[in-house]
Amino acid sequence: MKRVALYSSSKRQRATPEIVAAEPQRAEPSEADGAPRAPGRIRSFLRRHQLLLGIAAGAVIASAVVLGQVALAPVQRALTQKDIDAAVLRTLETKPLPSRAAQAYDLIRGSVVRVRGLGGENEPDKDVERSVGTGVVILENGTILTNLHVVAGAKRLGVVFADGMEAEATIVGTKPEDDLAVIRTSSVPDDLVPATLRSTADLRLGDEVVAVGFPFGIGPSVSSGVISGLRREYRSPEGKRLLTNLIQFDAAANPGSSGGPLFTTDGEVVGIVTGILNPAKQAVFIGIGFAVPIENAASAAGVSPF
Repeated sequence: MKRVALYSSSKRQRATPEIVAAEPQRAEPSEADGAPRAPGRIRSFLRRHQLLLGIAAGAVIASAVVLGQVALAPVQRALTQKDIDAAVLRTLETKPLPSRAAQAYDLIRGSVVRVRGLGGENEPDKDVERSVGTGVVILENGTILTNLHVVAGAKRLGVVFADGMEAEATIVGTKPEDDLAVIRTSSVPDDLVPATLRSTADLRLGDEVVAVGFPFGIGPSVSSGVISGLRREYRSPEGKRLLTNLIQFDAAANPGSSGGPLFTTDGEVVGIVTGILNPAKQAVFIGIGFAVPIENAASAAGVSPF
């Protein structure tokens, strides 16, 4: 059976005699008769291209509608610097940014630990906290910098990390001339991040610094201030040790802050808090604290970051 074609490219065939007989052909006027043929051609053109003309007409109408909406829409004013400043000011008024000290603490908080001096093995409560200080993690294996006077005399050492995990620690190095001790814990948190150390070579008086520790066992406590002096000397309250080349600062520090980090507003450690100056017998802060430069502290741990 012959397949019927969906589309054909052949020319239109002439009418058959039967069709002619059924519908006699009318004579069309010719140019020789003086009748114009243009209207017939136009009608024929319109019939052949009716679909295309409809699409074109729709496109023209749609374009006209869009152009009308654009013409009627209000003109957007270009933003000026004054507009931008006003928007920023409104944002700051409604959503104030955290302080520089708060931002710095967020960067280092995971590296600060509580150092505990614990009771001896033969004591009834061997886990009782007999002394407290602060330390800062400098290596992923649990290596921590603190003060020698924090750990001296303790029978056992314990460390509490920022996430609350507790571990025992042992002394692995000391540097008495700088009142420094290096301790290492038996275990560490999986996500432990060591602090970033920074050279003190470019420090200037008036630079902002932040201190964090456990003053009187309360903490972690954060305080901020500035560098008040460089290359200072400090003699321990017992008068047994003279410390030199110290950083003087005015961020609050008290007993329990010893061994904690002194760091910049970028969260980078520049020193280890080691003592406070007070002419009275009470060990309370009156505005002058001292920190060992991080270069000295890092060398105590066998680390040279600069």
